[in-house]
Amino acid sequence: MFYCFLADGFEETEALAPVDILRRADIDVTTVGVGGDVIRGSHNIYVTADMNLDEFEINEDISGVILPGGMPGVKNLYAEERVRDAVSYCVSRGLFVCAICAAPSILGKMGVLMGKRATCFPGFEDELLDAKVCADKVVVDGKIITAKGAGCALDFGFAIVSQVESEAEAERIAKSMQC
Repeated sequence: MFYCFLADGFEETEALAPVDILRRADIDVTTVGVGGDVIRGSHNIYVTADMNLDEFEINEDISGVILPGGMPGVKNLYAEERVRDAVSYCVSRGLFVCAICAAPSILGKMGVLMGKRATCFPGFEDELLDAKVCADKVVVDGKIITAKGAGCALDFGFAIVSQVESEAEAERIAKSMQC
């Protein structure tokens, strides 16, 4: 199971496009509302999360986490210890950690990106502490998947599917979506 954390101020496209793509690939993904069941996106779109953070438990069913960008969504995600604990759990077990836009800064501050290739929204590079910062739209380094921003959200979702399932499955879904 993948868990996509949504906090007030999250970038809607960066969260919902990857969730949609993973679900099209029959990859289990659950949205988790940080601060409640209904979360306000950075463009005032309200999303009802599948569960709230109080219901979320770190256990063996976790395959990975997805952290969307957006402000102040990223700050709100980083402020939640349980979100950081979920990231740490995934890193320590070699599970997927996926972050887009400003959210790779969370990974940088946590020391997750040390020596790893990563990308982020321009202007956040200094927060990817000790990472090998790349200009690519999407960067896969082992189980760490990062992307630049909302315009890369589909590619981000396809990259996750290609790593979890296969490149062929990602291509099948892209073709079905006319990408």
